[in-house]
Amino acid sequence: MNIAQLLLRTATVYPDRPAILHGERVLCDYRTFARRASSIAAGLRAKGYAPGDRAAVFMGNCPEYLEVLYGIWWAGLVAVPVNAKLHPRELAYVLENAEACCLFVSADLAPATLPVVATTPTVNQVFMPGAGEYEQLLESAPMPPEHRAADDLAWLFYTSGTTGHPKGVMETHRNLLGMTSCYFSDVDPVDPDDAIVYAAPMSHGAGLYNFPHVLKAARHVVPASGGFDPAELCGLAERLGRLSLFAAPTMVKRLVEHIAASGADPRGFKTIVYGGGPMYVEDIRKGLDLMGKRFVQIYGQGECPMTITALSREQLGDRDHPRWAERIASVGVAQTLVEVKVAAEDGKALPAGATGEILVRGDVVMAGYWRNPEATAKTLRDGWLWTGDMGSLDADGFLTLKDRSKDVIISGGSNIYPREVEEVLLKHPAVREASVVGRADPEWGEIVVAFVVADDLTSAELDALCLDHIARFKRPKEYHFVDSLPKNNYGKVLKTELRQRLN
Repeated sequence: MNIAQLLLRTATVYPDRPAILHGERVLCDYRTFARRASSIAAGLRAKGYAPGDRAAVFMGNCPEYLEVLYGIWWAGLVAVPVNAKLHPRELAYVLENAEACCLFVSADLAPATLPVVATTPTVNQVFMPGAGEYEQLLESAPMPPEHRAADDLAWLFYTSGTTGHPKGVMETHRNLLGMTSCYFSDVDPVDPDDAIVYAAPMSHGAGLYNFPHVLKAARHVVPASGGFDPAELCGLAERLGRLSLFAAPTMVKRLVEHIAASGADPRGFKTIVYGGGPMYVEDIRKGLDLMGKRFVQIYGQGECPMTITALSREQLGDRDHPRWAERIASVGVAQTLVEVKVAAEDGKALPAGATGEILVRGDVVMAGYWRNPEATAKTLRDGWLWTGDMGSLDADGFLTLKDRSKDVIISGGSNIYPREVEEVLLKHPAVREASVVGRADPEWGEIVVAFVVADDLTSAELDALCLDHIARFKRPKEYHFVDSLPKNNYGKVLKTELRQRLN
């Protein structure tokens, strides 16, 4: 089934429901949303593009983003949403690797993008919302959605590429429909009075959550700023109500800090789903204290989009549970349509409490990496996705992440998980951020090094804190006090860059 059928169904049943808003202004209802997507599809097919062809989208968050995506799927093409923060050379790699046939680009990105397109032989047309070629697509007579099989490719997602060229993750219509189903069963119910706001990039996780909200005829809000601004979000929550969003943990922290400082009323927020990086216990405690039961955590990867585990609002808010402190440090339990296990190197499941690599299987797991059979064979084995993340399962099925396997520090033959050390450092009230990496050492193999963003603090104070909470061998041997930590567009700390600083 073509994922675009979700929009067609909603436009048929709820044509007059408001669909897309720019800030507080309603731009179109579902009838108009579907008609515009259908016309874009017809225009693409009239230009000779065929089902299965790849259409790239290089735009910041904007009201046209969703109609472009659905127009691509409606035509039977494959959407290749690209991080709008990428350098032109990085964009060129994605376009060439995906063999994109056309490109949708926003006006602000066009000047730097057009020279790249000129050197990409497969891209033969550029469409810019508001410009002539794009408007011509919208003048095309609507067409019915192209039939697609469940295992046909729908979304080609390129990984962040922080350690080399990004890989194209092949997400099928089946994957996306499974993820949508899991949203309702494991994350949050949705009704037409809800509104999802796209404060994080629509090219990634935030954009994936459009599907359950389209299916339930909810509102889709693109902030006037096009991104994340805590004051703007609080204003939208107050005036629109029932506002939901997907946010990286760093965004959640900034939102909570803004509400605490400004006294803004959080009641207009319905649900804040967080994921995409480590949420430290002290940060989520503050969020729960200030905003109440409005949070849900998800753990997923591009290879299993948004759909490995979930920690529900009930579990996060159940302070009376005897293991509440442990549970809010976890990423929850397996979502409905997947199996999760923690395994040794041979793939055999480890007992409760043991640390190993996290494996997952189910209908939401990717079909493989685009034209990369070697990487596919390494990552998909015997039906299981090997995530590269290390973790442990408790007896109740709650999964606690340790770190990426490549981030584990081996010092004197012992494994040290950076996140455990970071959690301790963040207990100090003067520490705003912390990131721990390993550095090669001739005696110990590796030593623990901490980068800390803090006010008026000494290494001795942090050393004492660590010795009060963790084994002596786990404490950092060096502390580097910095003004900020390097992050990518989604708020993930770039540990590769931190390691380079130590060379």
